Amino acid sequence: MCRSVANSRKGRRESASAFSVRLAAYAPEWRLTWKKKLRAGIVGCGGIANGKHLPAIKRNGKFELVAFCDLIRERAEKAKEEYGTPDARVYTDYNELVKEDLDAVYVLTPNSAHAPVSIAAMEAGKNVMCEKPMAKTYAEAKAMLDTAKKTGKILTIGYQNRYRADSQYLKKACENGDLGEVYFAKAHALRRRAVPTWGVFLDAEKQGGGPLIDIGTHALDLTLWTMDNYEPESVTGSVFRKLADQKDTGNAWGDWDPEEFTVEDSAFGFIKMKNGATIELEASWALNTLEVDEAKTSLCGTKAGADMKDGLRINRVQYGRQCVEKPDLNAGGVAFFDGVEEKPDDVEQRVFYNAVMNGGELTVKPEQALVVTRILEAVYESAKTGKTVYFDKMEDMMELGMISWIREEDFAHVKEKWAFLCGIGCQ
Repeated sequence: MCRSVANSRKGRRESASAFSVRLAAYAPEWRLTWKKKLRAGIVGCGGIANGKHLPAIKRNGKFELVAFCDLIRERAEKAKEEYGTPDARVYTDYNELVKEDLDAVYVLTPNSAHAPVSIAAMEAGKNVMCEKPMAKTYAEAKAMLDTAKKTGKILTIGYQNRYRADSQYLKKACENGDLGEVYFAKAHALRRRAVPTWGVFLDAEKQGGGPLIDIGTHALDLTLWTMDNYEPESVTGSVFRKLADQKDTGNAWGDWDPEEFTVEDSAFGFIKMKNGATIELEASWALNTLEVDEAKTSLCGTKAGADMKDGLRINRVQYGRQCVEKPDLNAGGVAFFDGVEEKPDDVEQRVFYNAVMNGGELTVKPEQALVVTRILEAVYESAKTGKTVYFDKMEDMMELGMISWIREEDFAHVKEKWAFLCGIGCQ
């Protein structure tokens, strides 16, 4: 009887072992990496690091933070003590950090440093998670993408709003054709009086701009991503600095210093896509309005429309009647049991981990983020020149930096000249 029991147990052990082998065959990454931790270094230990990435990395539990870098050494030391491994090293020069044995580098710096740090990390063989926007300028962002392609390293940008439940639902609805052809959209990033007064937010040199590049970038990213349209034809922009000199501000984070406020307080863009679709982009830190929306989009299609104004709403005509659908996006639960829903920050880290360690697909691709930066730069350029910025495929054939935008009065001449040079001939 004892022998029979032993044999039975042996059989169960063998069956379990065989099952594990079969499972590993279907999902080899489980066998190889499910227990392995991603070794990462952090460049930039300020607000965005401590407010978003570091807490999410800690909750994930599959990361080892072994190197920290910040121009202010004390900030790097503090981040190491709270989030790093016992033997984690601290630097003030990112060029030294990227020499470490790392799987990835997080670039959480002011916008002006996104490109040089990301490029250095990828050239050193590291994958990169870079905060939004991709870079301060289109040329810098293009250099980042070129480096990613050259080195074969992963590059993604911190557009975490894609991972929200309403964003995911709307994306699926668009992919399924529920809205039909989306031909008009609005990208919303409006604050009434909520100017960030800390760090370098008000520094044009370090950031490249104000609310447009800071929060407008999220709204534009959501809009382009849900529409799945990344082919801009032209951009017309207006940029304002109308409230920055006020002293009685009513600001959410206390009065700003007008002397330090060197960026715009609001900006607006009119974007025409190559397929005729039109996008209105609105961004402000300070604007006398009651319409306050941030990181939201509104879409108008041939079958239905959608917006994020009061939760996600989808409007359509059904059975001859106008109706509005409001999906329940809360994690479902029953009495005494709450449903579990991941925070967007947590999903972002999980997706990045899976991409680096298991070859999983990125949600935010650098090619997409590049277009966002391209459009933002065009809004600023249009506002500066008073002219519409036109894009054309010929600029992609030209050496980077020679032509990144074309003014309206120059467009026909340049296009004709380029056609001649290419041997295409002039009409």
